[in-house]
Amino acid sequence: MRLKQLPSEFQKALPVLEKIKSAGYEAYFVGGSVRDVLLGRSIHDVDIATSSYPEETKSIFHRTVDIGIEHGTVLVLENQSEYEVTTFRTEDVYVDFRRPSSVNFVRSLEEDLKRRDFTVNAFALDETGQIIDLFNGLEDLENRVLRAVGKAEERFGEDALRIMRGLRFAATLDFSIDKTTFDAMTQQAPLLEKISVERSFVELDKLLRASYWRKGVEALIASKAYHYLPDLAKQDVALSEMLKSLASDFLFTSSEQAWAALLIYCHHANPKLFLKKWKTSNDFQKNVISILEIYQKRLNQAVDKATLYRYGKDLVFLAEKLREGAGLSVDFRIIEELDKELAIHDKHEIVVNGASLMRDFGLKPGPELGKILKSIEMAIVDGHLCNTKEAIDAFVREELSFG
Repeated sequence: MRLKQLPSEFQKALPVLEKIKSAGYEAYFVGGSVRDVLLGRSIHDVDIATSSYPEETKSIFHRTVDIGIEHGTVLVLENQSEYEVTTFRTEDVYVDFRRPSSVNFVRSLEEDLKRRDFTVNAFALDETGQIIDLFNGLEDLENRVLRAVGKAEERFGEDALRIMRGLRFAATLDFSIDKTTFDAMTQQAPLLEKISVERSFVELDKLLRASYWRKGVEALIASKAYHYLPDLAKQDVALSEMLKSLASDFLFTSSEQAWAALLIYCHHANPKLFLKKWKTSNDFQKNVISILEIYQKRLNQAVDKATLYRYGKDLVFLAEKLREGAGLSVDFRIIEELDKELAIHDKHEIVVNGASLMRDFGLKPGPELGKILKSIEMAIVDGHLCNTKEAIDAFVREELSFG
């Protein structure tokens, strides 16, 4: 098969291929970008594979960076762009179910493509638009089937993260998984415990944010892979409940919203500990827990100014969209209206501060000052106090007289 026209992203990278070929080596576009072109999807990264060894690649170009030279990858800086150029390679035995003990550079494209995970990721594309397909990937692409390259149990035994990648591809591409491949994923799923949590998080996060996330979660349950992920063991009922409760056309609009949904349906007693086990950042944890708290508040009360002020409109909207997905009553209009009515959105917008109150009223640092500042802040938020110095001074005098 030959493409009638190379997409612009590949055309821009053609000089890199041409320089490598002019030096006497082979070079091809490879990987997910080729698959995405064939599916009519947008291209994100253009990766190049070559028969030139890393030092040979570096000698061809003026500007390169060693970003993974031990694995054969050189970053080539060309035409105001960056391209990862990787030497054809084979891999030795995998010592930790993720990384090979060593890699061997080779001159054969076929040997390189044999080590790829799935047939639809094992294409190569030359400068003329010719597709090299050694594993019937074009047929699998047409049938929308995800199939492992070679022996499936070997591919997942080499790199157990491929199990999560397979589930994620099912969710992002709307592909079914070949039975032999899926059986091998199920068989090798316990190896996921050997994979770094950070890498599993990336794959599960992409799965949840995908257009066909339901297909991915269904496969996650059927493969029992969830059982070997942090704090998701025995959560098949909860995951099934999430599928059942959220509308069939519901899509998550952010990672934080997706992980808040997981926590809602899994009923974790300690959300922060759950998120820590997934090695997420403090900011991520804060936002997920905020969405969770808003959602729980909304089960018993309407949106109010205090909630909007505390959490911010964006997080309140994310929680409200979750309610909408679950078939609960929503009111996006009131969120907008209340947000516009807020006199301040941050305490730093208040025209006085602790220093000015200490100066004007002879107050000292401590609990009393903090209590007065909080009273000022919430009175302004509730609309009971104008954010002017005169009004606040009168409010403070009254607070002190009753204090």
